[in-house]
Amino acid sequence: MAILLMEDGNTITDLQSIVQELAPLGITLNHWSIGDNPQIHQLLAQDNLNDTEKEIVLSHLDHYFEELSQQAGYTSRDLIVLHPEVPNLETMLSKFDKVHTHADDEVRYIIAGEGIFGFVRPDASQIELTVQPQEYINVPAGTEHWFILTPAQRVKAVRYFCGMAGWVPEYTGTHIRVGRQAVAA
Repeated sequence: MAILLMEDGNTITDLQSIVQELAPLGITLNHWSIGDNPQIHQLLAQDNLNDTEKEIVLSHLDHYFEELSQQAGYTSRDLIVLHPEVPNLETMLSKFDKVHTHADDEVRYIIAGEGIFGFVRPDASQIELTVQPQEYINVPAGTEHWFILTPAQRVKAVRYFCGMAGWVPEYTGTHIRVGRQAVAA
């Protein structure tokens, strides 16, 4: 269940209310079922997945990829697996923990663990959205945002791409005023 932290400290957990709060940014948030396949659940419970195991998980979920390909022209997908033992995890995450935009949409389907997307809204207020398992998010190109992991530092997410060139972060210099990043700054 997604959790939206408002700048005033209030939280929203109702999916429809969160969707309404995200609407001015054009962000899509949906619940997508992983299904009941025991093999998939066993793989998602593991910290590490080899390339073959990743492909098993991706193939199981490819009906979503096929829909996105037909509707929006997505051409590739991968599965990113992050946990505290990943080499250079902090360095990798530091590319995305500052406010930035992308030239393409940032599309993620969280299938295990959780992550936090922060957003700068049109009125310059800020919010943070904790995205959890079975939640799909599409952050439109040009949206000011940041991404961090929760303290558990564990997430498995399917990433969908139209191309890799538009996915490089373009930093905006906006100061983060909400959530853990505000405390850390």
